[in-house]
Amino acid sequence: MTRIELAKAGIITEEVIQAAEAEGVTPERLTEDLANGLSVIARNKNHNVPPLAIGKGLRTKINANIGTSRDRDHLDEETAKLDLLAKYGADAVMDLSTGGKIKELRRLILKEYSFCFGTVPIYEAAVRAASRDGKISKMRPDDIFEVIREHGEDGVDFITVHAGITQKAIEHLMAEGRVLDVVSRGGSFLLEWMIYNQKENPLFEQYDRVLEIAKEYDMTLSLGDAMRPGCIEDATDRAQLEELLTLADLRDRALAAGVQVIIEGPGHVPLNQVELNIKIQKELCKGAPFYVLGPLVTDIGVGYDHIVGAIGGAIAGAAGADFLCYLTPSEHIRLPDLEDVKEGLIASKIAAHAADLAKGIPSALEKDKKMARMRKALDWEGMIGMSFNPDKVREYRAAIPPTEKDVCSMCGEFCAVRTVQRALKKK
Repeated sequence: MTRIELAKAGIITEEVIQAAEAEGVTPERLTEDLANGLSVIARNKNHNVPPLAIGKGLRTKINANIGTSRDRDHLDEETAKLDLLAKYGADAVMDLSTGGKIKELRRLILKEYSFCFGTVPIYEAAVRAASRDGKISKMRPDDIFEVIREHGEDGVDFITVHAGITQKAIEHLMAEGRVLDVVSRGGSFLLEWMIYNQKENPLFEQYDRVLEIAKEYDMTLSLGDAMRPGCIEDATDRAQLEELLTLADLRDRALAAGVQVIIEGPGHVPLNQVELNIKIQKELCKGAPFYVLGPLVTDIGVGYDHIVGAIGGAIAGAAGADFLCYLTPSEHIRLPDLEDVKEGLIASKIAAHAADLAKGIPSALEKDKKMARMRKALDWEGMIGMSFNPDKVREYRAAIPPTEKDVCSMCGEFCAVRTVQRALKKK
C-alpha cells in the first residue's frame, strides 16, 4: 500500500509519527492530510532518509538545485555544493543535470547524502535522444518512461513531470502573444517534440503509465509548470491558467490512484499578483502542496535574483505556498558557484522563516522569541548560533574593537539595551 492508501485506511505509520514529531503536529492530523492530498511525505520506498513532510500547516520547505552540463561536468564541484547545502540546512535537493555524468551524480547523492531528492526525468531522456539521434524531437515516448522508471528504482523521492503542457495549452500560448513564450527547460523540450511530431504530450496522453511507475515506488509527482511566466509581462495569463486547470485534473487522478502530488507554480509574478496566484492554485487544486520558483517579483534584478526570489517567496509562503525553490545571485547568468549556492539558500531560508512567522508556525515563533531574549541578555554566542549563517556573524564580531566586545559597534557605549536595563534597575 502507498502512503495515501494507508492514510485513507486510517493507518498511522512510524514514518508519519516521525514526520509529525519533526513538524510539531499530531500524527492523526498529518495522516488525514495525506489521505486528502493536502500534504505529502516525499520519500521513495527505496530511499532510506528521514521523512520530509510538505504541505498544510507545516514548516515551509526549501529546495536547492544543483547539476552538471555537457560543458561543465565536474562531480567534485557538485559534491562541494551538496556539502554546503547540508551545512546550511536545505530540506531538499534537485539534480537538474543536462549533460555529463548524470547517472553517476544521481546515485552518488542518493547514496552519500540524506536529502529528500528530486529529479526532472525529461532532461535525461532528451539528452539521451539528442546523443543517439542528434535531435530532441526524435525522442521516443518510451525513452521518457524508461528514465522515470530508472529514477524510481534508484530511489528518487520526487520527480517533476510536465504533464500539463498539451496541444490545447500550446494553442493558448500562440494566441496569447507572450513576450517570453516558454522558459521552462522541460517544457521547451516537450513543446519542440509535440510541434515537430504533431502529437500530444506523452506525459499527458499516457499519464496512467506515469502513475503506475510512481505508485510502484511511492514516488511523489511534482506536476511541472511548463507554461510558467518567464517575465512580469506574461504573468497570470491564459496559457498559465490553462495548464493549471489541467494540473488540477491530473492531481485528482493521482490522488485516486494512491499517488502523492505537489503542484509547481510560477516564475515571474508582480508583487500584487503573488497572493492571487497562490489562492488560485489552492482553490483549483483543492489544497495540494504548492511548490514555487521564487516567485521573482521583477525582471531586472539580475545578479541579485536571490533577493528578488526571497521577496516573492516570503509573500507566497505567507499566502500558503508550501515549498520554495531557491534562486541564486547567478540566476539567468551562469551555473552557480559555491558562494552563489550559499547566498541563494540562506536568502530562501529567510523567506521561508518569515512566511512561517506569518502562518503562525510555533517552531518559527519560538526561534524569534529566543533571539529576542538573547539580544536582551547581550548573549552574542547565542545570537550567533541562532543566525542563518553563524560563520558570517562571527566574522563580523571579530572585527569589533575589544572595548566594545559586549555590545555592537553601531551603538557602542550608547547601547539602547544596556541603557534601558541600567535605568530600569533604578526604578
